Amino acid sequence: MPASSNFQQAIREAQSSALVGPNVVNKALPYVGGGMLLTAGGVIGGLSLQVTNPALFQPLFIAAFIGELILFFMASSAANNANNSKALPLLTAFSLLTGFTLSGIVGLAIATAGMGSIGTAVFATGITFVIASVVGRRMSDSVGQALSGVVGLGLMGLIIAMLVQIIGGLFVPGMFGGSSFELMIAGFGTVLFVGMSFVDFYTMPRRYNDDQYLAGALGMYLTYINLFVFILRLIIALQGGGRRD
Repeated sequence: MPASSNFQQAIREAQSSALVGPNVVNKALPYVGGGMLLTAGGVIGGLSLQVTNPALFQPLFIAAFIGELILFFMASSAANNANNSKALPLLTAFSLLTGFTLSGIVGLAIATAGMGSIGTAVFATGITFVIASVVGRRMSDSVGQALSGVVGLGLMGLIIAMLVQIIGGLFVPGMFGGSSFELMIAGFGTVLFVGMSFVDFYTMPRRYNDDQYLAGALGMYLTYINLFVFILRLIIALQGGGRRD
């Protein structure tokens, strides 16, 4: 996901206790929720296409993934510059395309662990949001900055591990392509993005001013989308993922 650079920049910039956007979280939250609803619509559309025309899904998936990357950088630039009238339609399209690309792993989770896996992932993500929204706002600077540093290092470690998984899976699939390595990455990613959800509520008002609420919404949206994905990956890995070491 293109979330990593956004997260790392947020962590680097949250070095001061001064609030530059005391109201930015409250202004961003409705757009986070709206983005999630749009993403759910994209997921439903992707799942429907997998059933009605599976041959068409793969090329559209590739096109959607490329479009998702392009829209992310365009929307992120506009949102960071507080050009909200430009950023909002870009973020709308980005959320829909994200949902379409997520339909692949959602479909795999349903096939592997049933519809209950989706409900579990949604419930766990929602509970994390509720707890983080209370605790994250109240973290002291010492705790917030320490957690930000730990999460930043963890994010770099996760990216390296995923690259090792991809490259190693091509050459030594028995070691890096099996369910054991996937279980380790999925578990670590889940814990990492739980921590990131707390960091978001601490860093957002210290990084963004109140007019940059869409930039804050994008960062928080990406945190919970990634958390949802890694919970699904963990469930799939625990079920064997259709593979054997």
